[in-house]
Amino acid sequence: MTTDERYMRMALHEAQQAYNEGEIPVGCVIVANGQIIGRGHNLTQHLHDVTAHAEMLAITAATETLGGKYLQGCTLYVTVEPCIMCAGAIGWAQVSRLVYGTTDPKRGYATFAPQALHPKCTVTPGVLADECQQLMQQFFAEKRNG
Repeated sequence: MTTDERYMRMALHEAQQAYNEGEIPVGCVIVANGQIIGRGHNLTQHLHDVTAHAEMLAITAATETLGGKYLQGCTLYVTVEPCIMCAGAIGWAQVSRLVYGTTDPKRGYATFAPQALHPKCTVTPGVLADECQQLMQQFFAEKRNG
């Protein structure tokens, strides 16, 4: 298992928590120097807050851990391609690397705001993409049939 896969599994664990809570199953962890400094999963329903996406909550936790607003030298792992809002926050936080699982053709930043990330941010898509996508599909299938 690669380092990226290991941390994506941790993001998937966060996504599973969201799923268990009836939230859209997106999970995120932020890593600096081999340590998780922030984690989050969607809480938009629970908090009645459209901005309570996994990435936003993880960024807040990470910046609090570090005591500053920038996340240079950090890698953000998220199970689904970030939306425009989250990509903007990732850009403003100056995250050095973004790793995501499955793409989001309906709301993903790459389609609608490909310049949202910081210019020095590198992107690695498709890590454990099938598992990430399967969790999303299972969630929405249950919502449609339930």
